[in-house]
Order: sequence, then structure tokens, then C-alpha cells
Amino acid sequence: MRLDSRAAAVLTAVGVAGFATCAGEPSTPVPDPDPPHAIVKGGDGGTGGYQAVGGWWKPAADHDETWTWGEVSGVAVDTPDRIIVAVWGDRSADGTERDGSSNYLVVVDRDGNVVENWSQWDSTFNKPHQVYISPYDPERHVWVVERGGGRGVHMQVMKFTNDGSELVMRLGEPDHPTTREEARANPNPGPYTYGEPAVLAFLPDGSFLLGDGYWNTRIVKYDAGGEYLMEWGEAGSGPGQFDLVHGLAVDDEHRVYVADRRNDRIQVFTEDGDFIEEWPAITDPVGVFIDDRHAVWVISASLHRVLKYTRDGELQHSWGAYGGPGGVSGGLFRPHQIDVDQEGNVYVASWSGGWLNKFVPRPDADPSELIGRGLVLER
Repeated sequence: MRLDSRAAAVLTAVGVAGFATCAGEPSTPVPDPDPPHAIVKGGDGGTGGYQAVGGWWKPAADHDETWTWGEVSGVAVDTPDRIIVAVWGDRSADGTERDGSSNYLVVVDRDGNVVENWSQWDSTFNKPHQVYISPYDPERHVWVVERGGGRGVHMQVMKFTNDGSELVMRLGEPDHPTTREEARANPNPGPYTYGEPAVLAFLPDGSFLLGDGYWNTRIVKYDAGGEYLMEWGEAGSGPGQFDLVHGLAVDDEHRVYVADRRNDRIQVFTEDGDFIEEWPAITDPVGVFIDDRHAVWVISASLHRVLKYTRDGELQHSWGAYGGPGGVSGGLFRPHQIDVDQEGNVYVASWSGGWLNKFVPRPDADPSELIGRGLVLER
């Protein structure tokens, strides 16, 4: 076969260049567009990047073969050695409440031992729904949202000194509705006439938001002294409407995230209550926790899981497993509130289980699968 002169010249040039490359400096390797990576086999993601601490939650001093914890509804971390827990008193195995229950608000240490029992406030509690410490409060007062409903206790929001020695603020009217139907029949309740209040969120100036809640389906904003500022929301399933407000959180742009539980969604608003968007198809959301990495963590009670979203509503990760009767050790049973301590340990109140779970980060955990400390906004 005969090559024309131009083709021969090209081949000769290529050959010379190739010889020069072999004889001189090595050529730069082309990066592998899809480099190999270590394959992690097995696992089911039940506890995500955490290890559950077995046997951590312990009986109270007065528990016995008949009486144990009622529903564990709330948790707030003061320090890794002081975790405040809200409980619905004492129950038997069949759910009967003990007369004279006294374990409504307790404090446990890092090993789960009860080190304080706020029994001096027993007559004030019946269904302490959630408990909080505002990150903007240097005195670290303890806030409790009480649903009322029995034992002569009415629906209210209470603020205690950190050691529980003094009740410094109480919001709520004793003359409140006694049924959901009665509450829903009044679309304009007073600023302190609650309908089973549920949750709180705090702002840097000391003001706070109340999710009120089961019956009234509204969000109420108060100043630092508990004076009424504004509210928004009504019963329904449209934008800005709610059917059980059960979670609140505020991001670094002061957008308010609302767990609209029975509508199976998260709604996002401005700080003044203007609707921004909704995140649909989130099963039974009962809590929202925004961490210092700006991840939005949502608690799903029915899924027994914690779900991680971006601030744009994109699901990134989830963990948790059913831990009720017949479930797995270290699992969750209708989780209700979470908090994270200064060491990165996560505490989850398992409402139906009657226990508080403690999860410790695995040494080899992917940081993106861990919950950061709660977001603190600039003042």
C-alpha cells in the first residue's frame, strides 16, 4: 500500500514525538474520572452515624415492678452532665397513671442517673409536652409547655430558674376550651387562651414563638417579657393553615419552619408570618431542629426516624429504627423531641416508649450524618 507524502509526514511526526516521550520525562497521567473507593459492606443505617448507649435510661427511685415512667415527651440539654427530661408522670404496664405521680420533670447525668426531681412542682404538671433552654439566655432558664387536661392543671407556658427553685413566668388562662370542637369553633382566641399548646422557638432578642398547637392551630409571638406581639395561622390544609402545629425552628435568615403534623408537611414562613413554601409528603412530622451546619432535621414519629433536609427541602439522609414491642435494641418509639449536647451526643425522647435514648457519635462516622449543635443566631 502506498501512502501519500502528507500522511507519511504525520505518521513520522507522531512516531518521533512518541519516542521523545518514552526517552524523556514521563507524560502526565490522565485522572480517572471515576476513581475506585472503599466499599463498606453490610449495615442497615438504623442508628446512622451513632451508637446507641444500651441500658442508659434507668428507673426512678420510686419505681418498682408495677410502676415505671409515663410517656417521655421532652428533653433539653444544659450540659453533658445535666439533661432535663419532661415525663407524663408514672404509669403501669397497661397505661394506668399512678395516684400521686411525682416524676414529671427530672434531671439526669451523663450516665442516665436521676440526680434531680422537681417534685416541688408536681401540682403544676400533668402533661409537660416539651422542655427548652433558650440559647440566648445567659441565666439558662428552663421553659416547659404544659398541655394540661387533668389533675386540675391548665394549659400554660412556664419559665423556671435553671435550678427549678422559682417559677418566674407563667402564661395561660385557666378558662380555656376543654375540647377540640370548642376551640375550633372560636377562630379568634385571646393571646393567652390556649388550645393544647405544643412547642416553642426562641429569637436572639429574647422574643419567642409558641405553637398553639393541637386545637388552636396558630403561632403566637411574644416579647421577652411574655407580652403578646402578633400571631398567624388558622385551621385547614392550605398555605398558612395548620392541623396541629408540633414543631418550630428558626434559621439564620429568620425563616420559621413549622411542623404541620396532621397535614404531613413542613411549612416555611418569614418571621412576620408570610408564607414562603411548603415541603409536602413528610410523614407525621413532630419536631424541627436546625443545627449549626444549617441542616434541617425533622422528627417523624410514625416512621420512628430522624430526617435530614437542606434548607431548600431536599432530603439528604435519615436514621432511626422501630424500638417498640418486638423492635430493635436502641430503636426509637414515636420520637418526640431531640437535643444535642456540647460533646455531640444526641438525646431523643421516645414518647410511646417511656424512655430517653442517648446516642454517641461513632469514631468513623461520616460528619454529614451527624446532627450538629443547635443553631444560634447572631444578635
